[in-house]
Amino acid sequence: MPWNLHFLRNMFQNGQDGRVREVDLGAFYIKSHGTQLARRHMHDWLILVLLVITEIVLNIIHPFYRFVGKDMMTDLKYPMKDNTVPVWSVPIYAVMLPIVIFSLFYVKRRDVHDLHHAILGLLFSVLITGVITDAIKDAVGRPRPDFFWRCFPDGIDNYDKWGDVICHGKDKDIREGHKSFPSGHTSWSFAGLGFLALYLSGKIKVFDRRGHIAKLCILFLPLLMASLVAVSRVDDYWHHWQDVFAGGVLGLVVATMCYLQFFPAPYHSEGWGPYAYFRALEETNSRSRVGDPVDGVRLRTVEVQDLNQQPRPNGSHTFRQVSLSDSLHDVEAGKM
Repeated sequence: MPWNLHFLRNMFQNGQDGRVREVDLGAFYIKSHGTQLARRHMHDWLILVLLVITEIVLNIIHPFYRFVGKDMMTDLKYPMKDNTVPVWSVPIYAVMLPIVIFSLFYVKRRDVHDLHHAILGLLFSVLITGVITDAIKDAVGRPRPDFFWRCFPDGIDNYDKWGDVICHGKDKDIREGHKSFPSGHTSWSFAGLGFLALYLSGKIKVFDRRGHIAKLCILFLPLLMASLVAVSRVDDYWHHWQDVFAGGVLGLVVATMCYLQFFPAPYHSEGWGPYAYFRALEETNSRSRVGDPVDGVRLRTVEVQDLNQQPRPNGSHTFRQVSLSDSLHDVEAGKM
């Protein structure tokens, strides 16, 4: 095979449906494209700041103190225990760990669009989930399974004339005792690790229809971690099983919605890259001229044997010029 055909085959790999499998016309570095990309999404980053402020406010205000009668205490007398998974560790495994993995893929692919959108989507996923979770917590005010000991640390219960509890425990413990539904640990875990699972499924092409089922093991690792965190919340008697179930569903739904804002579905033929990457390639190709360096990549014209043409009577073949700056529309249309 001539070198030019071999080169183009590595550059453009079309599937049976004519879609681009993977294109590597150049790199988009943080230094060259990062600032422009961040400015383009400035409003998104400002909304993130607003979500952080909202999350802080929701954690400061008091939740609704739901009526808790004596006959309800049967299911609320579980012992008070420390968290198996501390609160401070949640941002580490649900946010920092995915960002480290995103950075490793950036080192490999040199695509700032992928890194930026992965981080932005992850932060939106966990913060939107956190705001929804804490808003519901404050509005519902469901007692935790260990509410009795939060309300009556000495074991002596007391009720008013309506049968509602008159707590004499620590204010902080009582306030936390009314934040059972839904589980924050669970929703944050599935929002962050669920987003990571979707990201990995696209990057390693889990659904490429080649039957490499071992890839699912990598996909399920983040989900298993989130599930174990959810189970620990029930084992520690901080949540009822309904709280954990609702938190898991909430986190996964938000993670999926945020992921699909920036990336194709993992089962898509182009699910390995963000929408912005393909859009940047199209813009680069439309502005490029043959022989001019574009974003650090020099494009040149090569002659490629036209395999669709019949040989001429004299035995010669027809050739056509193909520029590496051709639009991706030509690639997707199967013209190359």
